[in-house]
Amino acid sequence: MTMESSPAWLALQEELRQVGKKTIREFFQEDTQRFERFSLEAAGLFLDYSKNRIRPHTMEVLMDLAAQAHVEDRRDRMFRGDAINNTEGRAVLHTALRQRGDDPVVVDGHNVIPDIRASLARLRQFSDDVRSGRIKGIGGEPFTDVVNIGIGGSDLGGVMTCEALKPFSDGPRCHFVSNVDSSHLTETLKRLDWQKTLFVIASKTFTTQETMTNARSAREWFLNQGAREADISQHFAAVSTNLEATASFGIAADRVFGFWDWVGGRYSIWSAIGLPLILAIGMDRFEEFLTGAWEMDTHFRQAPLERNMPVVLAVLGVWYRDFFGAESHAVLPYDQYLHRFPAYLQQLDMESNGKRVTRDGTVIPFATGPIVWGEPGTNGQHAFFQLIHQGQSLIPADFLAAANPQHPLGDHHRILMSNFLAQTEALMNGRSAEEVRRELEESGLSEEQMATLIPHRVFPGNKPTNSILFKTLDPRTLGALIALYEHKVFVQGCIWDINSFDQWGVELGKKLAGVILPQLKDDAAVVDHDASTNGLINQYKAWRN
Repeated sequence: MTMESSPAWLALQEELRQVGKKTIREFFQEDTQRFERFSLEAAGLFLDYSKNRIRPHTMEVLMDLAAQAHVEDRRDRMFRGDAINNTEGRAVLHTALRQRGDDPVVVDGHNVIPDIRASLARLRQFSDDVRSGRIKGIGGEPFTDVVNIGIGGSDLGGVMTCEALKPFSDGPRCHFVSNVDSSHLTETLKRLDWQKTLFVIASKTFTTQETMTNARSAREWFLNQGAREADISQHFAAVSTNLEATASFGIAADRVFGFWDWVGGRYSIWSAIGLPLILAIGMDRFEEFLTGAWEMDTHFRQAPLERNMPVVLAVLGVWYRDFFGAESHAVLPYDQYLHRFPAYLQQLDMESNGKRVTRDGTVIPFATGPIVWGEPGTNGQHAFFQLIHQGQSLIPADFLAAANPQHPLGDHHRILMSNFLAQTEALMNGRSAEEVRRELEESGLSEEQMATLIPHRVFPGNKPTNSILFKTLDPRTLGALIALYEHKVFVQGCIWDINSFDQWGVELGKKLAGVILPQLKDDAAVVDHDASTNGLINQYKAWRN
């Protein structure tokens, strides 16, 4: 039986017809307990999902869909260490990296928990030594700056978390270089003191083209400042498993930190990939970050489906993606420190669930992962909220906010929160033509003027939102928040029966780039692509010369 022919899927098609007869506003009018019914708390996060196009029966059928997809069994297999990444034959155990207890997690007959503890101990020792100044630059002074060179999962997690937890940073300043565009590296290095800068090269294989191109250029820059080859070992560290390549680069073995093939790149911030964050905030706070994620893991493992926060978010996403045809999902943090969180979720969600075939290779006849996007409030209100409010597309949105700001300053946070609350209310209720007319009548406009203006000032409303509140954005809260979305993506992958842990879609472009690169270097090279690509290559060469 395929998913789209299953009883729950067919029942949801009928449910869509029934729900479509009423608005969210009408559901609230009929149910005085709706907020209590459709809200829950877990791991320091409070979720209000009452402003959705659902009724109690909708959630019951959506939970039937999750049960039918064997979400609980697949969840248990993931935590147990089974090789659920079937196309690569790997376990998926980012959750083990943040496990707080000593319960064994066995992969291929080996308990990996002691290995994780040993890795954390090495990271603690190194970060303590750098932060305290025991490890110094060649000038004899402590490191003031860290430059992480990576891309994708070896970059986004570090960038986002270092920005999110900047108020807790009391170590060296962290900078991130990812783009192979030389401007990124050049602009980063131009403001740094080479004798006080530590480089972290983050590449599991130490072969990633963009990362190694930037790493070699950073190495050359360092040597051109007056450093010697022998100084590389003092100013460079690596997160990699390729010890031969890191040694050839000049990095000392005791400054190479590895992680495992059962940790996917976009799930790796909990591993040694988190080294820049550890250097910034210290290991104790990094442990709090792990604890927050573990608390969400515990909730995900223990809560029944209908009271399980990741499951609730996941099924709502499926509801809008597959039954309402919503192509995108907005994530709108009303917290400036989370300004990179939507970008982080883009990789987490779109690289995980942007798939066209099931786990067994069958083409999927319905939509899978949505386009994920967003910016912080209130900036977004003055940019793209017009489309969400009055555009023709249905765009479900998550609104995130802290009850307590990092920097209490006058009325700033109350103004921020008033907008946070007002936007979800406005998206739900909208504004009818009759309401617009009453407002315009009070302003004394003529009938002709009102007839012209009313259509432009009507808001349809009935736009779904989730609100996620937390007390304050600290390491523990951030850990729980990231884990919440990780598990949401996993549940949706279960429902769509896709492998959320591979990313073959990035391979073809890389392979073709490898073919084109030598053609760009050699003017005599034969260019044998399609007419458009050939034309662009020739135009590039003409303008380059």
